[in-house]
Formats: sequence, C-alpha cells, structure tokens
Amino acid sequence: MAVGSEMEADIDDLPKNPANYMALTPLWFLDRAALVHPNRLSVVHGPKRFTWSETYQRCRRLASALAARSIGPGCTVAVIAPNIPAIYEAHFGVPMAGAVLNTVNIRLNAATIAFLLGHSSAAVVIVDQEFFTLAEESLKIIAEEKKAAFKPPLLIVVGDETCDPMSLQHALRKGAIDYEKFLESGDPDFAWKPPKDEWHSIALGYTSGTTSSPKGVVLHHRGAYLMALSCALIWGMNEGAVYLWTLPMFHCNGWCYAWTLAALCGTSICLRQVTAKSVYSAIAKQGVTHFCAAPVVLNAIVNAPPSDTILPLPRVVNVNTAGAAPPPSVLAGMTKLGFRVTHTYGLSETFGPSVLCAWKPEWDLLPLEERARVHARQGVRYVGLEGLDVVNMKTMAPVPADGTTLGEIVMRGNVVMKGYLKNPKANAETFAHGWYHSGDIGVKHPDGYIEVKDRAKDIIISGGENISSLEVESYLYMHPAVLEVSVVARPDEQWGESPCAFVTLKEGVDQSNEQALAEDIIKFCRAKMPAYWVPKSVVFGPLPKTATGKIKKHELRTKAKAMGPVKQSRL
Repeated sequence: MAVGSEMEADIDDLPKNPANYMALTPLWFLDRAALVHPNRLSVVHGPKRFTWSETYQRCRRLASALAARSIGPGCTVAVIAPNIPAIYEAHFGVPMAGAVLNTVNIRLNAATIAFLLGHSSAAVVIVDQEFFTLAEESLKIIAEEKKAAFKPPLLIVVGDETCDPMSLQHALRKGAIDYEKFLESGDPDFAWKPPKDEWHSIALGYTSGTTSSPKGVVLHHRGAYLMALSCALIWGMNEGAVYLWTLPMFHCNGWCYAWTLAALCGTSICLRQVTAKSVYSAIAKQGVTHFCAAPVVLNAIVNAPPSDTILPLPRVVNVNTAGAAPPPSVLAGMTKLGFRVTHTYGLSETFGPSVLCAWKPEWDLLPLEERARVHARQGVRYVGLEGLDVVNMKTMAPVPADGTTLGEIVMRGNVVMKGYLKNPKANAETFAHGWYHSGDIGVKHPDGYIEVKDRAKDIIISGGENISSLEVESYLYMHPAVLEVSVVARPDEQWGESPCAFVTLKEGVDQSNEQALAEDIIKFCRAKMPAYWVPKSVVFGPLPKTATGKIKKHELRTKAKAMGPVKQSRL
C-alpha cells in the first residue's frame, strides 16, 4: 500500500469532485495574471517589453507549437539560456504542453551538457544564440556516442538583439528553427490542460556534479505551487513587486520565483550578465524592489568601487541570499548600504531555499556585529516545509538544542523532490529513514534555529576536535585584505589535520610580500578565534569554482594534500 493511502475516519463520506478538487500547479498563476493585470509589464529585457497578456499568449503559443510536434507528457524540453524572456516563458509553456522543463546551466562544458541531454532524453533543445555552438558541440558528442541510434532533438535558437547577429545567422544556417517563428506557428488561444495528477513532473534540474556525474533532481507541480507561494510569503513580497533576475533561472528554476512573479502579477527585469554596476543601475532606472543572489554576488556589491554604485539607494531593496553561508561581514556590509537582506538555505532537492533566518524584532537592538552573527544562521523551515531537524548520523535521534552538538540537517515534506532521475541507489540513500538527507552538518540552537557548520566532507578534524571550515572562513572575511576565502584540511604531522586558507585578495592590496600578508592574516585570526582553528598555512590566488559559482573544495583539498603535511615544531 502506498504511503498515506490508508483511509482515516472522518465526520463525513463526501467525495472529491471536479468542483472542489484540482491538481495543484503554478500554471494557473499565469492565467490569473493575464486576467487581473493584462497591461502590466510582465517581462523586461533591454528594449523588449511584454505585458502579462502578451506573456500568456506567448506561453500558449509555445505550448501549442510543442504539442503540434508531439512534444507532451513523457518528454523533456531542455533550455540553454541566460536570463532572457524565452527561459521565463518556458517555465509555463513547456509544462502547459504536459512536458518537463530542464533548464541547463550555461556555464557547463559541452561534455557535461551532452551527459545531461542524453540522460534526460531531451526531445527539444531551445538555446540562446550566444550558446548555440555549445549546444551544437554537445549534440555532436551524443551523436558520436550513439552513432546510428542517435535521434537529434528539435533544435530551436533564440535570437537576442543585444547580441552579435552572426551567431544567430550561424544557427539558422545549421538548420535551427528561429524561436519567434516557432511561436508564430502556435495558437495564442491554445486550450492547455493542467496535469491530472499534481505529482506529475514539472521540472528537472541537475546537481553540480563536482566529484561525480550530475544527478537529475525531479520536481513536481505540487511542490512548485507550494514553494512559489511560500517564497512570496516568507519574504513579504507584495503584489506588483519589481524583481531583478540576478539569480539564474537555470538554477533551481530561479528558486521558484519564475512562478512566484506570476502569482504576484509582478515584473521580471532580465539581466543577461550580472555585475555590481548593472545591479545598481537596474535599481536606479527600473524601480527594482527585490532580487535574489548568492553570497558571491553580495560580496561584489559590497566591494564595488564608488564609480559603479548609486548610493544612497532610492528605496529599500529586498535581497534574498542563499548558497554557501554568507559571512557575517558581508551581511553587515549589505545592511550598511541600505539593503534589507533575508538569509535563506536549501538545495536543488528542496525546490531551492526552504529554510530561512526568520528575523526577530528584538535583534534590531543588537550591536551590528552581533546582529550579523545571528543573521548568518540558517534558521527555521519555510511555511511550505513540514519537517526540519538536525540528527545524529548514526542513530537519527535529534541532537540537543545546545548550539554545539553536530549532526546532519534533514528535511521532509511537500517541497522535497520526487527523487533523482534513473538513480534508485542514490534515492535509497538520500531518503533513508523517511527523511531527505542534505549531507550538510549543523547544530540546533536553544531557540530552535539551525546553523550549517559544514558539508560532512569539509569538516576538519584537528587533534580529535571538529573544526567548521565555514566558521573559520567567516572570521577571515573580516580581514580588510580578503575578498574571497576557502578553508580546507591540510595534513599535519602533529594534529592529523589543520586548517589551510586559500585566499583571493581585494583589488589594490599590495601583494609584493605574500609572506608578510600571510603572517598578518594568521595574527588577525589568533586575535579572533580559538588557537586550534587558526590556519597554519595561507595560499594566495583565484579560487576554482563550479559552473554554479560554488568553490571546488575538493580541488583545494587535493592542492593542500600535495603541499605535504605541516611539519611538527622541533622547538
């Protein structure tokens, strides 16, 4: 018997019927937005302006054109594009046809994209003109692997007047269909149908795959609906919000904000390339009220030169940040500039962020540094997530709420993925004991707020003591010369392991004497943290990153290991 299928006693025997029960899906948000605010701007991209009425028509055209080519239930449509109108439209048009949307990270290489397209059996590839050669190379890799068995997907290219027309012409010469012409072949009044079952897949996204093949995270209509509304509720987003797309829509479907914006009849401002200058410019000229960004983007905003900023801000701008835990210094810096930052945490497997540091009014009275420290905690579950805990990894018993006992962060509820595509072994492991296992190590504070301390594999064990690399990093970010930092374990003759800091310095810092800089950083750390936390080695240079901007700690660990062990003092 399926989980939850047991009938419970109730006061009645009234059945579900078409008048009182429908599958949950965020597709209805678009239908409503076009009805309520047909003439309000929905999507803005450079000189292009679309209203909600036009966006609804374009999405129906897309669904109709796909359906006419037998693209529907059981099919995957891949989109390789930055934040442009077409990728926003695909979030509605593709599932309106009954198909599943796979937004592909544009920073991946051809071999990885070939794996994704092959693994998902993509029937259609919609690609922005700038990335057409990347898609072309990926499909060539699949063709060479499959040979006679290769069935090329329908290839559609999206033109962009802000780009060099040569790449569009090349794509059309290669036989790709122009996106606008493809839409013209569709019916603007297409009678799309919602899914019969809200458990039906709406989207497929792939994990970073830094150490193994990427895993395909399958999301359902029910979770997308609940998370889209939950996102608005926990952030206090108002109807008609003006949202800047700094967060890629290819990353966890833009944390579900693609669907949230339709629910709020808001306006999406597309940003093809994210820089601190472009963010400040959009705030000043486009009326931006909200944007989401990883800590690396916030760091760029805080450290932007005066020539790139527009301060003071013309209005309070709400920022939602997630990803690696943001250093308290960055959170404090954003607050000083006038941004209102909401700190969230989650994973692709939980439809993006699903935990937030819910702000308490009494924290406003704390000194700025202390306020930033409590703000850096990951916090409590979204209203759309039913279960969140920190548990002992062996017994699954909840850890005490003492702020020090380490355990694994686990979740359960309706905004947890269906599972990994074609990967039963990984599903058995990740859903063991009826919880989704995040792989993140954390603590639970006396007030119930959780705090991520590290990935399980990133904990440094020095002399039998656990050291959180994230906590060491948070102190290092306070050093005035440090722009970016990542701390990993390095072999140590005396302690087994000790912290090794890889540091990228801020522009303008004198780097002529790296030894003196390293000594200054270590001295700074000694004054701030327990002695055994202090990095024993400091390495300068750019940090290796994944296509989603995450620092490749496994590469840094390899480098640290290659450096050999820290020698035991003979004094």
